[in-house]
Amino acid sequence: MRDDTAMQVSGGSFPPCVAPPVLLPAVGMDRDARCRGRAISHRRMDGLGDDTRTRLTALYNSSTSINPCITCPDDPCIIKDKKQMIKCNVTVCGVIGRDASVRKNKEEKEFLVFPLRVQIPATGGGHTIEVDVRKEGCQEEAAGYRNGSRVEVRGTMYLKRRGDKLYFNLFADEICNAATDDADCVKGELVFRGKVGQNIEEKRDKKDQPYTVFSAFSAEKVDDGFEYQWVRFFCFGKEREAWLQPGVKVDAKGEMNLSAHNGKINLSCKMEELTQYVADSSNYNQ
Repeated sequence: MRDDTAMQVSGGSFPPCVAPPVLLPAVGMDRDARCRGRAISHRRMDGLGDDTRTRLTALYNSSTSINPCITCPDDPCIIKDKKQMIKCNVTVCGVIGRDASVRKNKEEKEFLVFPLRVQIPATGGGHTIEVDVRKEGCQEEAAGYRNGSRVEVRGTMYLKRRGDKLYFNLFADEICNAATDDADCVKGELVFRGKVGQNIEEKRDKKDQPYTVFSAFSAEKVDDGFEYQWVRFFCFGKEREAWLQPGVKVDAKGEMNLSAHNGKINLSCKMEELTQYVADSSNYNQ
């Protein structure tokens, strides 16, 4: 695997580390006659709870060959908060896979939903993912989103890991008609909070400029267990910070990239901002 290739994302259980990032506003766009829609509020996951490291490590070892985290044997790093730990402010271009339908939330407000099929780069060709798009709207508006139509959607996307499957939930601010020759894409900014893995690589490019490569993970509590999502980070043009060590919790933000390798989705980020996260002790479960 080349240094600039994203780490393969696999399902299953990994060592625990969670702490949600402060949500940022969704990426905006210049409004024009093609665009329709309006901002919506975004759902947040339930808060995370306690669990024992022994059980998590056993689950982890049963499902992956990556070495378990041993940097926090006494601290499961689970924080009481309802914010997402991975959020993507994105522009997504693809083809609607089914006519839009209308549903109602708990407050009886109507919203549109449709699947958007998007081809992402993959070894040996392309790989198609399905993005679940939701936007406030009524039945009349749903008629504008038909199966086979090519559209560009801008909004906030959240990732949901369930075993080997990775789901993409996009809460749309605006949807535009796209030209038939517009390329499929998922591009934008990734906002992340989680814990650094054990391998941190310090490298030099062909111009002898320094860069750092590492992987980090965040977690979501699901029923009696956890689901973990890894992200591969690249920090170009600067030396590694002294505080960047295995097991350290970080806040990161930068340009996201989705690709696939042997059918598995790779999630990586070219970092623009990286800071150490120090949680308020009042946020930890006791």
